Amino acid sequence: MKSLLLILLFSFTAITEAATLVGHVVGVTDGDTITILDATKTQYKIRLAGIDAPEKKQAFGNVSKKSLSDMVFDKVVSVQYDKEDRYGRIVGKVLINGVDANLEQVKRGLAWWYKKYQKEQIHQDRLDYLHAQEYAENKKIGLWVESDPIAPWDFRKSK
Repeated sequence: MKSLLLILLFSFTAITEAATLVGHVVGVTDGDTITILDATKTQYKIRLAGIDAPEKKQAFGNVSKKSLSDMVFDKVVSVQYDKEDRYGRIVGKVLINGVDANLEQVKRGLAWWYKKYQKEQIHQDRLDYLHAQEYAENKKIGLWVESDPIAPWDFRKSK
């Protein structure tokens, strides 16, 4: 019985731990989606977790894409993830030289913290993303220069 309990415990732990994928960024679709190639030249679409960037046809859409591209394009990143979205994209935290690119997009005022999915983030990330957005809003950085920017999820609904 004791060994069965240990097996179940280790199985549950393995399921909930995040996996890490390392790859070379070969494409930036927009301010929250990239494409990477791993060492075997397998291609992966990555959706940055915890954020939602303006759509391409939305105000700051191109600026957000350029920001992410300047940060990660043609560089090696690691992606910490534990899920895929309904489109088959890996949803994860993109790290470039230890820096959280997802969080940087929020700090730069070029993405929203996606509160809808906050329960999927660790507690510290929730706090960091919240504070980054509050800072960008208060300092009128990026998309926050507009008096009432339209969140991407609202923009998509209106189309």
